[in-house]
Amino acid sequence: MAEVQIKEQSNGKKTQNKKPIRVDMTPMVDLGFLLITFFMFTTNFSKPNAINFSNPPKNPTHIETHVDIRNSITFILGRDGRVFYYQAEKNDLNDNSLTEVSFDKAQVAKTIEAAKANAPKKENFTIIIKPADDSQYKTMVDMLDEMTITKSEKYGIAEMNDKEKELYEKKVQ
Repeated sequence: MAEVQIKEQSNGKKTQNKKPIRVDMTPMVDLGFLLITFFMFTTNFSKPNAINFSNPPKNPTHIETHVDIRNSITFILGRDGRVFYYQAEKNDLNDNSLTEVSFDKAQVAKTIEAAKANAPKKENFTIIIKPADDSQYKTMVDMLDEMTITKSEKYGIAEMNDKEKELYEKKVQ
């Protein structure tokens, strides 16, 4: 048992014979542990935020898939949060094809919705995301958030080809 004993000092005067005060700390300790246990059981621990993302299956044969350009849009994520998009064939890609949009005022979402509205097969509409080597992680997360906001279920992440890299470098300079 934990207890505190207090002794009184005498200053040379006549003192009465008093019993020392004894304070039992056991109930206080029990109450402390009960409170700690209560708060541990009733606290909501933070849940990790994870992006639901799956990789394509690994097949020994590499199959090229062709997506109709009217059913797709390609976004290039650049440095400093800059985002460019185009909706053209690889051979028809030029300086005028690459257009810059931003996440401000939901421009990216509006661009996706407009492209989806003009797609001949809306159920096959695909968004291709191509981060540049100097893009930021935050831009990628923001783009994946836009996929959730616009309820876009078909999207993929790919590397930029040489023509896209060349056009991107011209735009960011």
